[in-house]
Amino acid sequence: MGRYTAAVCRLCRRSGEKLMLKGSRCLTPKCAMDRRSKPPGPQLRRPRRLSDRGLQLREKQKPRYAYGILERQFRRVFAQAEKQSGITGENLLVLLERRLDNVVYRLGFADSRPQARQLVRHGHIMLNGRKTDIPSCLVKEGDTISWKEASTKSEYYKQLVQSIESKSILSWLSLDKENLVGQVVSLPTPDDVGAKFEGKSIVEYYSR
Repeated sequence: MGRYTAAVCRLCRRSGEKLMLKGSRCLTPKCAMDRRSKPPGPQLRRPRRLSDRGLQLREKQKPRYAYGILERQFRRVFAQAEKQSGITGENLLVLLERRLDNVVYRLGFADSRPQARQLVRHGHIMLNGRKTDIPSCLVKEGDTISWKEASTKSEYYKQLVQSIESKSILSWLSLDKENLVGQVVSLPTPDDVGAKFEGKSIVEYYSR
């Protein structure tokens, strides 16, 4: 199955939680979750009760939707989390948070993760001074994220310089707002993940 291309607001309604798939729009009254919080599709008079497997599947899909990852890639990240020491569910969320496209989003360079992914894929972002167009690349402590010199002349960059002052940055990142250069101060923790994902349920889903 290819990448999801339908209305992303349906994914939030299906998950029953805001996944911030449209950036700042999700914080306005136009958000689909505020206007129609019920799941998409025909509404049954008596809603079906989800089984334990169904609840685990829903929890697994939440980070997949939020980070825009296909199932095969998500399984690879989960396998990598299993090999690390510690709690697998927490390791999984930390690995997802360390993705380059997510860091670009967290630094405020983009309003949403899909937009951040597009910036990376189009070669606008530099990682440690080198152009990197792989959104799934994992950042490390001490890495710097900046803009390609040619991209600083674009209209989008000029608008970003004006709007970046109003954006807040997470504690594990730092940002030079004058030059728009970000740095990974430390590795993220599960508490730094904005949405509430139950790592335990994800582990139980893949353990069956």
